[in-house]
Amino acid sequence: MGEDIDEVRFTREDRQRYREKVKQCLAALRRMLDADAFELGRKLIGVEVEFYVVDSDGCPMNINDELLDLIESTDFQTELAQFNIEFNLAPHKLVGSVFREIEEELSTSYGFSARRAEQLHAHVVMIGIMPTLNDLHITEQNLSTNPRYHLLNEQILEARGEDLIVDIEGPEKLALRTNSITMEAAATSVQLHLQVSPEGFGRTWNAAQAGSAAQIAVGCNSPFFLGKELWRETRIALFEQTIDTRTEELAAQGVRPRVWFGERWIDNVTDLFDENVTYFNALLPLLEDEDPDEVLDRGDVPHLKELTLHNGTIYRWNRPIYAVARGKPHLRVENRVLPAGPTIVDTVANAAFYYGLVRGLADLDEPIEEQLSFTAAADNFRASSRDGIDAMLFWPGVGVVPASELILRTLLPLAHAGLDAWRVDPGDRDRYLGIIEQRCLKRMTGARWQVLTFRHLYEVEELERDEALIEMTRRYMRHMRSNEPVHTWELPN
Repeated sequence: MGEDIDEVRFTREDRQRYREKVKQCLAALRRMLDADAFELGRKLIGVEVEFYVVDSDGCPMNINDELLDLIESTDFQTELAQFNIEFNLAPHKLVGSVFREIEEELSTSYGFSARRAEQLHAHVVMIGIMPTLNDLHITEQNLSTNPRYHLLNEQILEARGEDLIVDIEGPEKLALRTNSITMEAAATSVQLHLQVSPEGFGRTWNAAQAGSAAQIAVGCNSPFFLGKELWRETRIALFEQTIDTRTEELAAQGVRPRVWFGERWIDNVTDLFDENVTYFNALLPLLEDEDPDEVLDRGDVPHLKELTLHNGTIYRWNRPIYAVARGKPHLRVENRVLPAGPTIVDTVANAAFYYGLVRGLADLDEPIEEQLSFTAAADNFRASSRDGIDAMLFWPGVGVVPASELILRTLLPLAHAGLDAWRVDPGDRDRYLGIIEQRCLKRMTGARWQVLTFRHLYEVEELERDEALIEMTRRYMRHMRSNEPVHTWELPN
C-alpha cells in the first residue's frame, strides 16, 4: 500500500499546492522522456504476494504486527488489515530459470513465515478472499496500526460524503452499506511488475489490458464473501466498490472510478499520468521538499514523490509505475488483477502465463489494440471476473468462445512464444504453462474447487452453511500447504 505516513489534516490550500506540484512532476517526467534519461535494457520483474493470517478454522487473526516482529524481515510488510501481511520478492531478470528461482524463493519465505505464525498458533494462507470472513472481521477497528491506512480510510469516506455501498450479484446476492474501506482488506492479491522501456510502454500496457480477462478466467480464486457465493473473482467487484469516492449521482454522470480498468488504449505512459491528473483529485496531498526542476538542472534524478503518491491512490488493474533504483529512473507496468493462491506453484504458473502472454501480444505484427476494441477488452474483463473459467470471451479472428478454449487454442501458444522471446528455460516454460493448460482442460481453478467442495458439503453431506464453509476452508488450507497445483486437488465424491 505504499510508504508510512504520519497522521495529518489537509486544508484546501494543501490540496491546491499539491495539485500544482503533481503537474510540475508530470512536466519533469516529460522532460526526462524527451532527454532519453530512462534506464533501458534491464528486463526485470518483481512479485508481491498478500497473505491472510488465520486460525485453524480459517478465521482471521489480528496479529500482523506481532507476526512481523517474529519474522524480522523487511521483505514482509503490513497490509490494510491486521489479518494481512505482504511479501515482496527482490527483482529478477526475466530469463533462464527465473520462474523456478521465484518458486524456490517464495517457498522458502512462505515456509519461514508459516513457522513463525505457528508460534502464535496461526497460519499464513494464500487465497483471494477467505470464505470464513464475517462482518465482525471487516470493521475499522481491524485496520492495521500504520496511520496511512486510517488516513486513507478517512479521506475516501470524506471525498465520497456518505457510506460505501457493496452490491454484488452472482449465484447469490450481497447488498450492504459500510462506513469503512476495511472490506477491501478481504481481497488479497498478487502484483506482477515488469520493467519496460518508454518506447515499449504503450504496447506493453495495452497487451496487459487485453490479456487481463484470460488471467482472471484461469486464475480466479475468490468465489465467496461474507458467506455468499458471488463472482468467481469477487475481489474485482469488491475492490471497485469499497474504494469508490463517487456517490451514485456522480457515477451516473460518468465520473471515473478510482479502481479503474480504463477507457481507451494508449500510445505512451504519459497518457495514463495525464488521465490521473485530469480525472482524479488528491486523496493524500502530502508535499515533499524536492524541486524536480532544480534536481534535473543539476544533472540528478528526481523521485517525483507527489506524482507517484497520487498514482498510488488510483487503482488501475494495470498501473504505470515510475521509480528510481541505483540512481536511475525506470518505468514499470504493475499487473494487479490476480488473486493470491491457491498454491505457490499455481502463483508462479500464473506469473509465467502473464509474462509470456504480454510479450506474445506486444510482439504481434498487427498490434492487439488495432484488432480488439477497448470496449470488448473491458467486457471480457467483466465476464471473466463474474464467470471465471466458464466465461464466454470475444477475441479477434476467433469470435465469442469459452475462456478455456480461447486460452488453449490461441493465448497459450502466444504465451509460449513470449517466454521463448524472453529466453526462458524451455523446461520451466513447459512446466508452468502446462499447469495453465491442465486447468483449462479440466476446467478447474481455485474458485471452482471451492464452489464444488462447498456445495457437496452443504447440499450432499448436509452440513450447516457456516460449518460447510469452515470445512471447505480447512481442506483448502491443507491442499495449499502441499503446493500441489489446484487442478490435481481431490474433490469430494
